[in-house]
Amino acid sequence: MTRLLTIFTSISRSKRWLVILITFQLSLLTSSAQGFLKFERDSVPFFRGFAVSADLVGLAQMQLSDYGQYEGALRINLHDQYFPILEVGVGRANHQNDEVTGITYKTSAPYFRLGVDVNIMKNKHAPNRIYAGLRYGYTSYKVNINRQPFPDPVWQWDTSYGVVDEPCSQHWAEIVFGIDAKIAGPLHLGWSARYRNRLSHNDGQMEKTWYVPGYGIQDTSNLGVTFNVIIDI
Repeated sequence: MTRLLTIFTSISRSKRWLVILITFQLSLLTSSAQGFLKFERDSVPFFRGFAVSADLVGLAQMQLSDYGQYEGALRINLHDQYFPILEVGVGRANHQNDEVTGITYKTSAPYFRLGVDVNIMKNKHAPNRIYAGLRYGYTSYKVNINRQPFPDPVWQWDTSYGVVDEPCSQHWAEIVFGIDAKIAGPLHLGWSARYRNRLSHNDGQMEKTWYVPGYGIQDTSNLGVTFNVIIDI
């Protein structure tokens, strides 16, 4: 017991929260799996079709800021309870002449997330849903960085800096909580909140890249939201 406590306290605070949230998520999945058995004898088929969706938050970011993404998703409906999902998109950043460093940062690359959502409502076949889920995300991208020529104030040396097509990659995990509301016919609107945590990353010769496609800005992207327009097919 003492050894377990020692291991647990050695985990960083952010990692500790991730462990707690994943444990809670797995308990939801376990309870849902037990409830799923109760639906085996009802008249609702196991395969209930699929849905396609588009995220409007990333689109708004592209229009209103210097980074964002175009993202769509394909989700399969299994008995109105399990929803395997594939999210794909293209993330872009064009951060010109940073106010502090004077650096310009550019990248554009595809990404994907693969996971599953679980409907945690008591009435699984209701038109509206509340769900919890997990995602695994990955992207491989290239970064261009440059700083305009600026003479050293003492020696007058050229301090310009540039990186061209530096290869980078990142793996991450997400915990998702969301709401799916039926509007009319096949049309749904969905909101989700996400907690993200990097699993591994390769930033090339840089210590940390500013923006990662599909993940966001490195220092501020642990939490995220999506707003989706969803069409059942």
